[in-house]
Amino acid sequence: MKIYTLESGSGFDALQPSQRPDPEPGPHEVLLRLRAVSLNYRDLAILRGTYGNFPRPLVPVSDGVGEVVAVGPEVRRFKVGDRVIPAYVPDWVRGGPTAETSRRRLGGPLDGLLREYACVHEDAAIAAPAHLTDAEAATLPIAGVTAWHSLFTQGRVGPGDTVVVQGTGGVSLYALQLARLAGARVIVTSRGGDKLDRAVGLGAAHGIHTREHPDWAVRVLLLTGGRGADHVLDVVGGEGVERSIEATRMGGTVSLVGFLESPAVRFDLRRALQKVVRLQAISAGSREDLESLGRALAEHGARPVVDRIFPFSETRAAFEYLASGAQFGKVVIAVS
Repeated sequence: MKIYTLESGSGFDALQPSQRPDPEPGPHEVLLRLRAVSLNYRDLAILRGTYGNFPRPLVPVSDGVGEVVAVGPEVRRFKVGDRVIPAYVPDWVRGGPTAETSRRRLGGPLDGLLREYACVHEDAAIAAPAHLTDAEAATLPIAGVTAWHSLFTQGRVGPGDTVVVQGTGGVSLYALQLARLAGARVIVTSRGGDKLDRAVGLGAAHGIHTREHPDWAVRVLLLTGGRGADHVLDVVGGEGVERSIEATRMGGTVSLVGFLESPAVRFDLRRALQKVVRLQAISAGSREDLESLGRALAEHGARPVVDRIFPFSETRAAFEYLASGAQFGKVVIAVS
């Protein structure tokens, strides 16, 4: 089978096409013919060597969807022909995270899905929502589940709440769509005016242009009558977390889900204590979260936002496009 691996080095040249023998499923495994995979910032950080120190060669990319082409003799949850989404954290089935269930993750330290075939344990996957295309279904495991876990499993967002999402990447647009389905009002921040217009088209109540309003927390307070947002989804990290705290109401929540600016977070703890802000770090979620997300999307006929689909032969170009920050939504690679 054709695959891509990360070899030695930390730049795009480390991403190399290769070949391996086709895998065979174990007793409780299904063999997937991968149809599409989607890229996350985590994949780019691993390629650059700024996220973990995983042994190489490593097959990258955590999120994808495939068709079952063979099953092990003990498999009961799936059959040949089913369309299946592997879970990003294969051992985290339900409940909260533990050291044991959170250690193994696709795309590092486990081999990921940037290949034609992969074997997956039947308990570490869900059936893909029937209404989604392959490209759309491939975006659920990290971006979708992170937004779901932040807003609902941990955040308890509901009708009438105000949610702030930063930027227009995969997690942020998922959060926008899911919060709207829950009846919440959404404010989006972005450096691009055209992206803000598109976000409003998806249902955002307001857009804040951060180049015009670098202290965007002040704008959030104005838009909420001085109260602040119930929930802020922070994908930036760094010193920007301080602005997220300022934008949050008394007793509100800031979900820390990314580090686009910096993984080193700095803020005045006294201000967080004064506002009794809940800071929660989110690292994806369980298979149960993935199943709940799939049911919600199917119930409402909602579709994730896919910006661009690259052919398998142009995988490096897909990573470079993600690195450019030009995307609105998810970047997907069609495997077959």
